[in-house]
Amino acid sequence: MTTIKGPAIFLAQFASDNAPFNTLEGICEWAASIGYKGIQIPTWDARLINLQRAAEDKDYALRLKTTVQSYGLEITELSTHLQGQLIAVNPSFDPLFDSFAPSELHNNPKERQQWAVQQLHYAIKASHNLGLKALATFSGAFLWPYVYPWPQRPENLVETGFTALAKMWLPILDACEQYDVDLCYELHPGEDLHDGVTFDMFLAKVNYHKRANILYDPSHFVLQCLDYLQFIDIYHERIKMFHVKDAEFNPSGRQGVYGGYQNWQARAGRFRSIGDGQVNFKAIFTKLTQYDFQGWAVLEWECAFKNSEDGAREGAQHIKDYIIRVSDHAFDDFASAGPDDNLNRKLIGLSDH
Repeated sequence: MTTIKGPAIFLAQFASDNAPFNTLEGICEWAASIGYKGIQIPTWDARLINLQRAAEDKDYALRLKTTVQSYGLEITELSTHLQGQLIAVNPSFDPLFDSFAPSELHNNPKERQQWAVQQLHYAIKASHNLGLKALATFSGAFLWPYVYPWPQRPENLVETGFTALAKMWLPILDACEQYDVDLCYELHPGEDLHDGVTFDMFLAKVNYHKRANILYDPSHFVLQCLDYLQFIDIYHERIKMFHVKDAEFNPSGRQGVYGGYQNWQARAGRFRSIGDGQVNFKAIFTKLTQYDFQGWAVLEWECAFKNSEDGAREGAQHIKDYIIRVSDHAFDDFASAGPDDNLNRKLIGLSDH
């Protein structure tokens, strides 16, 4: 077993135009000052990284890595959530997702998708140049408007959607293999990959590609009433990244999973700052340790109520407390009989002859 690395923090929810969150140096100094050992970088934020340059210029990548290390931090992974979302977009969402791409690509879904593909390739090469082994993303979605089977779906609609999704992603997964990077899909509402069943469907379509893996985030499973602990038992071999994010689900006589079109504060299911929700992180850290998870415990802070800086500070301490430092010996070694092959044979009734 391996001691999980951490605590680390995903910077997407903290980067802003205000100091210290508007430069890589400033945000690194802040993260280190409240106890973090790693940062996960959102690659769409030019204040923190020049993605194309990190892919094409190894000297720049080295300087980026060295800058982070100068604050006592490591880059845990890169994130391409927003670009991955644009790999597959149902036309009904085109206007909403245009904001994820440069303005010159708005109202041009074909060129926007091509841009997103190039971004993924940059991120894969940048990860390689930085010595990283995993890359976070979203799958995008052709089928999300049809997640509820009413009106009745045409026959083979889901099959067609997953075939198209796999066709989009297979060349990217092959590039991941070339550069020794695991692509980790965050299973998330709004994506075609949002639970174990949809991940299985996709995995079959990409021929069980070894680079198609999972970013495990239990908060999204709480909100859809999925057993997030059993999920680890089933998919631990594919879990290569971990977001430590809390949530709560409090159904009432008025609303449940769908949330009644309410805002985050009024929804039955909502994200909470770590420690304020219902996720059993002690059990999660135990299972991931049991299955020898090799990655980082990365705080993704989202909360409908708490101040983000308070959540970040508290989150660092919570993760420190949850991490299990694995033992280098068995707890009952004090009573060990020691190695004895003759005794072993005798105990199971084998003769010396």
